[in-house]
Amino acid sequence: MPYGPHTAADRSRMLAAIGASSIDELFDDIPATLRASRLDLPAGMPELELMAHLQGLAARNRTDLASFLGAGAYRHYQPPAVDQLLLRGEWYTAYTPYQPEVSQGTLQSIYEYQSLLAELVGLDVVSASHYDGAAATAEAALMTCRATGRGRILISRAVHRHYRETLSTYLSGGDLELGEVPVVVSGPAAGTTDLAALEALLADPDHPVAGVLAGQPNFYGLLEPMAEIGRLAHAAGALFVAVIEPVSLSVLAPPGAYGADIAAGEGQSLGIPAQYGGPYLGILACTDALIRQIPGRLVGMTTDLDGQRAFVMTMRAREQDIRRERAASNICTNQALLALAASIYLATLGPHGLRDVAALGAARAAELEATLIDAGAGRLHPGPYLNEFVIRVPDARAVHQRLLERGVLAGLVLADVEPDDPALADGLLVCATEVTTSAEIARFGAALQAELGGSRWA
Repeated sequence: MPYGPHTAADRSRMLAAIGASSIDELFDDIPATLRASRLDLPAGMPELELMAHLQGLAARNRTDLASFLGAGAYRHYQPPAVDQLLLRGEWYTAYTPYQPEVSQGTLQSIYEYQSLLAELVGLDVVSASHYDGAAATAEAALMTCRATGRGRILISRAVHRHYRETLSTYLSGGDLELGEVPVVVSGPAAGTTDLAALEALLADPDHPVAGVLAGQPNFYGLLEPMAEIGRLAHAAGALFVAVIEPVSLSVLAPPGAYGADIAAGEGQSLGIPAQYGGPYLGILACTDALIRQIPGRLVGMTTDLDGQRAFVMTMRAREQDIRRERAASNICTNQALLALAASIYLATLGPHGLRDVAALGAARAAELEATLIDAGAGRLHPGPYLNEFVIRVPDARAVHQRLLERGVLAGLVLADVEPDDPALADGLLVCATEVTTSAEIARFGAALQAELGGSRWA
């Protein structure tokens, strides 16, 4: 039975005060298809029967697959220290960080996260974390509009489709415009952002661009010419947003090194297991010049009256704290537990350990590429990659399904993600990390060769 403090008489008086005759009339502006409705749930079960039912559902999960799935969520080794330190009570002082005298644990956890991430991305300021990489990317795009006073955003089609769709949702219903930059279809740069098309879009004098967004590595695992993309954006008076994968920054140039104004991305790979789509961790960072545009919270370190180290809330530009029209965002989470997990993971591995994670993943990916070529499936794009790439397989969706029966999760079927792109119709996006074994790679190669009959597409 739901708990509601208001009686029927209370609700009637409130409706009368605003001139509404019923609850339905109150919500009449919301389309009927979007309104809450009763959940279609089966009848209740005795506890013993329910447990047996849930065990049956859990048994349907496959845990024996050799997985080569990446596409924004990555398997990495999680040191046991991460989970154990997350349980420490020192971090769990009072929930709200606005009273520093009782919130030192919460404030320090946010401060440490922001400090570590700022060093990793090479930018001045890191916001307390956001829901996920897609939300952080959308917030980054809005930052460019506020900072430049312009209303047009360009995003590369080589950025994850989920991110592009989330950004489109953020911009729907307003005056802001979203444009997509195509990718190169053929040649050495195939699969990366089309620089000539970007330059032409930026040159439109009637539609000045606020920000340009590109991924590194991009959705297809390829390395983008980020410095050149940033140069083109800045030449047109636009800001440059790098959509990053944080582990890669231990071996690739950080956004600050190639002139990015903002960095956004998904922090799941930093000590957070991939599990049913979340919870995840959105990363958002910027230069000091944009500090007033960044949403979320900023925590600083100072000293108290006794000269002891103390952590304080330095800035928060959220609508619950200031006038709504001046707020940078109305998103009120900081995903503090996941940010703490990322901080512990980074501190445990250190810069050399994180570099080893990225380098071993790249080595495993090179081994995977060679094995799949021998099995008859070559790469779709010829450019450099880190640990993820697209292979070309005839009838990719059907082969992917049959490989599941052979115990292999052969990455992601790109036709399911980009159904309107004929260049990707035969593409499988595959990934290897440091936890991918040579035995799993050999298993994938043997299964794929059996499916393809030894034919060579390389």
